[in-house]
Parts: sequence; C-alpha cells; structure tokens
Amino acid sequence: MGLVGKYISYIRDIRRYSPRTVRIYEDVLRHFTDFACEENGHGNAGELAAVLNPSEIRRYEVHLLDDCAMKPKTVNLHLSVLGGFCRYLIKEGVLNSNPVRLVPRPKMEKRLPVFYKGDAMERYFRDSDLYASRDMLDIFMECHDTPHGKELYVKRLARAVISMLYCLGLRRAELVALDVSDVDFGRKVVKVVGKGDKMREIPMIVSLCEEISLYLKAVETMTGRRRSVKEPLLVTYSGKRLYPVYVDRVVKSELGDVPGITGRKSPHVLRHSVATGLLDGGTDLNSIKELLGHSSLAATQVYTHSSIARLKQIYESAHPRAKNGGKNGH
Repeated sequence: MGLVGKYISYIRDIRRYSPRTVRIYEDVLRHFTDFACEENGHGNAGELAAVLNPSEIRRYEVHLLDDCAMKPKTVNLHLSVLGGFCRYLIKEGVLNSNPVRLVPRPKMEKRLPVFYKGDAMERYFRDSDLYASRDMLDIFMECHDTPHGKELYVKRLARAVISMLYCLGLRRAELVALDVSDVDFGRKVVKVVGKGDKMREIPMIVSLCEEISLYLKAVETMTGRRRSVKEPLLVTYSGKRLYPVYVDRVVKSELGDVPGITGRKSPHVLRHSVATGLLDGGTDLNSIKELLGHSSLAATQVYTHSSIARLKQIYESAHPRAKNGGKNGH
C-alpha cells in the first residue's frame, strides 16, 4: 500500500471521516498524483513524497486555475487536502515540514450564508400542519395500505424531514443516520453523532416532540409491528432508511412553492437559517456553535456577517442621520 493508500485508510478508519469526505480526498490526491508524478517521471504514488515541494504544489495550483478552470474555492479545497496529507507524512517521518504552507492561496470572494426568513418558514409549517396532526394519523391508520395511504405517509415524512432539519439545525448526514433510540422523549433531546464521531445533544421544542411521536406511530402502523430502538428513525414507505438524495428531493419539493423562499433549496440552507435566526434572536455564538456541532468558533462566526449586513440595511433606512445623509447638523 502506497502513501496515499495508507493516508486514506487513516482518515477512514482512525479519524472516521465520512464516506463522502474520503471520496473527495481520494479524488484530489489521485488528481495530484497523476499530474505531478507523471510530469516528473515517477512511476507510482509511493514516490509521491519526492514531488511534495512548494514549487511543484504551486505549479499544480496554476494548473487547476488555468488549465482546469477551477474556481478559487475548489482550488483551496485541493490545497487543504494536500496540506492534510503532508501533515500526516510529517507524523510518519516522511516529510520534515509542510510545503503547502509556503504556497499562496487564491483569493475567494466572501459569500454571506444564504438563509430563509423566519416568516416564510412559519408559513410553510402553518400550511403543512395538517400532515403532522393526530387527525391525519387517524386517517392514515385506516388506509395505510392503499395508494392514498402511501401519499399521506410521504407527506408526513416530508414534513418531519423539514421540521427536524429546521428545528434541530442538523446536517443532512446526521439526519439520515438517526435511530429511534437517539430521540429521548423524556428529556426532550435528540442525540446526534456529527463529524469526527462527536456526540452532542440538541433540545427539542414540545411541538417537535409531538410530531416525531405521531410520525413513529405512523411507521408502526405501516410496518404492522413495534419497532426496535436500533432501527432507523426516518424511513421510506418501503421501510428503508432515508438516503441523502431523498432528503434533497424533499427539501426542494416542500419549499419550492412557498412564498418568500427563493434561491437554492437545500438541507444546508435550512441549517444556515436556524443559525441566523438564533443569532438574530440574541443567542450567543458559543451556544450556536454547540448546537450546530462546529469544531471551532470560527466556523460559527460566519453568521455574524449575515446579521451585520441586514443591520446595515435597517440602519440606513431608519436612522435619522442615515436617512438624510447626515446633513444639516441632524
């Protein structure tokens, strides 16, 4: 096994990176290997250390920007992966220093997080309350094995997906990984395993507790049995665990026609919306950091830029001096 293979095993088995992240790392390192090793006449990835130097990495960066026409954000991702690989090689005694640190990064345009406004989300929940209700559960229990029953279940599941993403600020992968045992109705918390296998507990509001409880009764009606606590929390009509693409489709279909919700419809935008709403409501950054499962406060601070941008708009439209440009001594 070459250096790349050992590193991939390390991040997959020891660091417990997600399968998606592991694939990204593999693709980046394979791309760099194909570029650098072939250009320099090295026969395999095991000799990759020979080309891990500032000049070669800088040449690779230019190749990505000019020849591959990659955006600065993607190029920075490649450099970050190479930096992590080099740090691993330093620990293994293969390199003495990290050459990526000496390579200037391409500048990225700072983009504010996209989010949905609170009133638009409340409109969605108000319009879809029927599908989360006890009355709808009673109807479903009578026709669960019919085409109409399937339609009702799909709508109830979709509502549960949006509710949990928005109320709990979950990542998509965290949502689909939840088991029945992860919901503690007594303490009103959800246990979530996030990036790096870090566990956190997220409080549930009363309405979400009730909604999840009714949803689980619908699943038991559909399956015809009491489920084990080790089974998936959210399942398709066929009883299988939800998968990422299913969640993406739900978010797009559920929010696609909601007035006031524009732009990209994705689970991550719902996560941004939670963070922005909490910050606007006066929640401190450390609490938001714990809720979202961020490893550092720097990842959470990006939401302050969004709030400040809106604050400036309010200031410029409402402050006496801003309205008249500060003229006439006002």
